[in-house]
Amino acid sequence: PSIGGKDSMSGSFEDLDVPPSLVSFAIATTSAERTVSAAFKKAGSQVIRACVPVEDNGVVAWDDLKDLYNGIFSLAKEGKLLSASVVKEGGAAAALAKMALGNYIGIKAEDPLSPGELYAPASGDLILEVAAGAAIPFTHVPIGVTVEDASITVNGAVIPLHEVEAAYRGTLESVFPTKAKEEKLFMAGGLHHGAPHIGGKRFAAPRVVIPVFPGTNCEVDTARVFELAGGIPEIVVMNNLSSQGIVESIERFKKALDQAQIMMIPGGFSGGDEPDGSGKFIATTLRNPIIRDSVMNLLGRDGLILGVCNGFQALIKTGLLPYGEIRDTAEDDPTLTFNTIGRHISRMARVRITSTKSPWMASYTPGEVQLVPLSHGEGRFVSTEHDAVNLFLNGQVCTQFVDEAGNPTMEIAHNPNGSFCAIEGICSPDGHVMGRMGHSERLIGGACKNVPGNKDFQLFQNGVRYFK
Repeated sequence: PSIGGKDSMSGSFEDLDVPPSLVSFAIATTSAERTVSAAFKKAGSQVIRACVPVEDNGVVAWDDLKDLYNGIFSLAKEGKLLSASVVKEGGAAAALAKMALGNYIGIKAEDPLSPGELYAPASGDLILEVAAGAAIPFTHVPIGVTVEDASITVNGAVIPLHEVEAAYRGTLESVFPTKAKEEKLFMAGGLHHGAPHIGGKRFAAPRVVIPVFPGTNCEVDTARVFELAGGIPEIVVMNNLSSQGIVESIERFKKALDQAQIMMIPGGFSGGDEPDGSGKFIATTLRNPIIRDSVMNLLGRDGLILGVCNGFQALIKTGLLPYGEIRDTAEDDPTLTFNTIGRHISRMARVRITSTKSPWMASYTPGEVQLVPLSHGEGRFVSTEHDAVNLFLNGQVCTQFVDEAGNPTMEIAHNPNGSFCAIEGICSPDGHVMGRMGHSERLIGGACKNVPGNKDFQLFQNGVRYFK
């Protein structure tokens, strides 16, 4: 859905006066199972263009448009609509290029296409990928078929998709870099098989305390996945608007920790990620003597701690990772810092299960590859070679960024933040504290359904199952 800004539609700027206006956006809801992305899905599909019907005077024929949309929706309900993209700036040519780039599936146009058919904006027209052999219940313009060859063939010209991608990405590379100087991969160790994870005291539904700090934005997703896993989540908001608010928040946090079996610090932009580094406010709170004692008591009674993104950063800054205790850290201790490309990244990445030493990793098999969402500006893991070797030898490296073949890599296409030794997640010596950058809590429902790969949220189920 569109999001409108009031300031852009009213008031005055220099010699431009905008009268008071009412801007209304309509939103329709649908099932995630019927939602498709723009990327071509398979070779051999029909590619067609659904054009917005207009009257002779250029006005949209609304009744005909409704019939067209109903026909498209019927294909979606039958599972025969595989992908769809709106024709916008750049016309059908731009839409087709992006659809082909998504999964590197090419297209071959069957008939010649005029410049107008290729490049006219034609706002509202749709380019659709329809299953091979499916009947299309509305008027449309055939374009061609999808092909396994990674190229676009139109009007006798064949353009490899790698050339299309280079042109598409290269335009703004100097402004929004997608590449950085790659370091050589330092191989510090291989896979590590952990022992069976059996908890101490049993709980039908372990309690999970989820502290929310200024800037945290993943607490609802986190509570939901723990609830689905069979735990009892409790969100504790840390109020820093006044000194009294801080005191009361510390008391609430301590009470929740003393009753919990798990502490989970979710992700976000703690304190706006300023100044010069995120997770500092969270780390300061964890170092508060009252909270520090409760956290260490939690671990002392066989509790578990997990930190994702901001949470991982806080666990590193307090020493809970990789040491398993809140302590003073040295300048050369492992830490998390700015991504090598110097900006925030938001994308999916492949990670290999490197160690199952931690109870959080109990259901996984070393070597299997998972797909996780990333969203951070400071996720690059750095350490000395000596510390990295020890982490691998101790089985404390839980996950690593890998390429399509499942091999750890420093290539930014697969290790987008440039983490040393391709490390994505680590745990404490006994495995009870774990941190990672990937947002596994977002992989539920229809999220990322159009992205191929192995996706799950067993991480949270493992934590709850440890106490069952």
